[in-house]
Amino acid sequence: MIDAKRRILLKGSLAAGAVGVAVGAGLLAPRTVLAAWPQAAFDAKDVGSALKALLGIDAGEASGDITIKAPDIAENGAVVPVTVESTLPGVKTIIIVAEGNQTPLIASFNLGAAAIPSVSTRIKMGKTANVQALVQTADKTFTASKEVKVTIGGCGG
Repeated sequence: MIDAKRRILLKGSLAAGAVGVAVGAGLLAPRTVLAAWPQAAFDAKDVGSALKALLGIDAGEASGDITIKAPDIAENGAVVPVTVESTLPGVKTIIIVAEGNQTPLIASFNLGAAAIPSVSTRIKMGKTANVQALVQTADKTFTASKEVKVTIGGCGG
């Protein structure tokens, strides 16, 4: 039993040492490992500007093929569970926006070709507002929204 723990410790030490050497030699730089970050979209103060920076459009076409699962009343705006699902074919991106937040763009999920178009996360909402989901396919962007009433604000309120 002690021998197994020692092996795990040695393996972990060797792995950490190898990563340390790679970083020190400049072979593994954090900038090259991280994904592209659409900072202008996440810094935008209104929904239209955020979508323009992220997708190049400011609105999508309404669709009944998008389902937003979120509570009607969120007792704590700091932790609001949201699930977005779609039955649209060829979904490439799912975007979640909270219209009442100071920075409305919450998340943008890029999906692979074989991925099931469903995402789930917890968001922070400052006040009662619409949660909007945008689903981008190869040729169009569709949208749906749901009002979530917040009793205790999560963004400093």
